[in-house]
Amino acid sequence: MSDGLETASVQRPPWWKSIGPALITACVVFGPGSLLISSKVGANYGYELLWLLLVTGLLMGTFLTMGARIGVCGGATPCTLISERLGRPMAALIGITLCLICAAFQFSNNLAVALAAGAFFSKEVVPWIIIGFNAAVIAFLFGARHIYSLVERIMKVMVGVIIVCFVFNLLVAKPNLLDVLVGFLPSIPDNIHVGLPTKADGGAISDPMILVASLLGTTFSVAGAFFQGNLVRERNWKIEDYENSVGDAIAGVCVLTGVSLIIMITAGTVILGKPADNIATLALSLKPLLGDTAYWVFCIGLIAVAMNPFLINAMIGGTILADGIGLPARMGDIWPRVLTVIVMMVGMIVALLAMRSGQKPINLIIFGQALTVLGNPLMAIAMLWLANRKDVMGERRNGWILNTLGGIGLVVVVLMAIRVVWRIALQFS
Repeated sequence: MSDGLETASVQRPPWWKSIGPALITACVVFGPGSLLISSKVGANYGYELLWLLLVTGLLMGTFLTMGARIGVCGGATPCTLISERLGRPMAALIGITLCLICAAFQFSNNLAVALAAGAFFSKEVVPWIIIGFNAAVIAFLFGARHIYSLVERIMKVMVGVIIVCFVFNLLVAKPNLLDVLVGFLPSIPDNIHVGLPTKADGGAISDPMILVASLLGTTFSVAGAFFQGNLVRERNWKIEDYENSVGDAIAGVCVLTGVSLIIMITAGTVILGKPADNIATLALSLKPLLGDTAYWVFCIGLIAVAMNPFLINAMIGGTILADGIGLPARMGDIWPRVLTVIVMMVGMIVALLAMRSGQKPINLIIFGQALTVLGNPLMAIAMLWLANRKDVMGERRNGWILNTLGGIGLVVVVLMAIRVVWRIALQFS
């Protein structure tokens, strides 16, 4: 028996052949919001904040590897481990909070798909594309036997498309390499200063750190890192796969940070000082400077960026809710599928109403922000707590380096939460 186990251990594939779970996380984290924020930062500040993106990637990598390690070493999902030690109500609180966050922001994923479709179809056709796309995803959810393996394959293709498209545009842009390297040296642009948002006499809110806070918020996703614990369980990884899980997480955060860097450098090269207020403006701004070919390549990459979080965001919401309240919580189980459809329907209906009225559902955005205030610090604390428990991690508990980086990450999400609370208070004052 021991010889067989040793043989199985030897035959395990190297980590680079096992990459998959973290690519799914990277795809949901790098959505249209990340694309727009990275572009806007590049357009406003050029290469000056490239270093900040690296720091953000380091924090995301810390929590992403932590989520993978918890799932592999603990032998269960994070919500299950929390339920066993703190009771079902605490696990349910995390599951419900994360599901509501996903539901509140699923409408923006529908709008992103609509925007991508608008590059190829008329305005009248786009709502029907949204309805058809949701229907196709629902058919996939209930028609596929092995959902996780299919999603992993799809995400690998999508990541490849995104990387090829945006690297192509970067090569066409031809940035100055020396200037790019200087951007990795820490510095603060002149028009950025530390401070909370303020409200002017006219009611407009001024936030001197809005782009910095947005960059942190769209790249450093504690929710995505938390769900990594579920994904490694979907892959059936065990303690013997510890190195594979860590290598996968590192590869995923490198993809996430690398694509964001490519977008920021391209924007800093091509549209420095020009507006990038929405993805349509961004695409049209690139067209005269990069040419028709690069413009259409960008649109193809945009479609991949828009579709990735559309599918995975809803699945995270449905799966985590099922897990938190104690229902069977693998992607192929019936309850995660049903709850995923509910999240999708909420997002689609709100998006269609917003498209019809021409107005953004501000109250839903504020509701989602308020939930994030509770969710991110709560999940960060839960992950640090689990990663330091010997009965979960054994000898692979966090060391002082990981706890230091994790502590910094916790401080960051708490400070971001304070900013959101302050901004919401200003909006209602």
